[in-house]
Amino acid sequence: QTISIAKAGITTVLNSRTSVLAAANPPSGRYDDLKTAQDNIDLQTTILSRFDLIFIVKDIREYDQDKKIASHIIKVHASGAAASKSTNATEGENWLKRYIEYCRVTCHPQLSEKAAEMLQNKYVEIRQRMRQQANETGKAAAVPITVRQLEAIIRLSESLAKMRLTCVATQEHVEEAFRLFNVSTMDAARSGINEHLNLTPEIAQAEAQIKRRMGIGS
Repeated sequence: QTISIAKAGITTVLNSRTSVLAAANPPSGRYDDLKTAQDNIDLQTTILSRFDLIFIVKDIREYDQDKKIASHIIKVHASGAAASKSTNATEGENWLKRYIEYCRVTCHPQLSEKAAEMLQNKYVEIRQRMRQQANETGKAAAVPITVRQLEAIIRLSESLAKMRLTCVATQEHVEEAFRLFNVSTMDAARSGINEHLNLTPEIAQAEAQIKRRMGIGS
């Protein structure tokens, strides 16, 4: 993974040796289902294309879900306070961290021929589908599908194989990588309404009145 920099007369390519986890809010503060993905995300495509997975997390007001979230947050704070009082941590508490480090150091999987062929076919299929959608709507998707996304799916496939300490990334790993890509980045690109829908004046007026009376996301 590399990052291209062109600032202050300096043009170079630097290695990216770390993973980046970023979060951002929509321009209106809440995700508006009546807007397109481009309006809700409001980030340049050059920035979005650098992320392997893009998830849209909505704050849906549901009693059961709110109760689970509140319970989880309370437990996290309670366990954190208890852990801070204890100075002797057992080795079993960090087993997951040690396992991830072991996988990272000892396993370096490569794509098999069948997995590479499947990866190529699925990537071309997604590109054709996105091109067809752009031709029908007259506007490009909020999240572009480029070679960077292909590299992202390759990294996901190899990471899935690495988690199982497998030296070869198989078709199963590619399938799971595409599943993750579809439920994250592709869903983000397809989210929101189609702005090219022809709304009657009555519907547009009703929509404006509803927006004035109700908070976005309620």
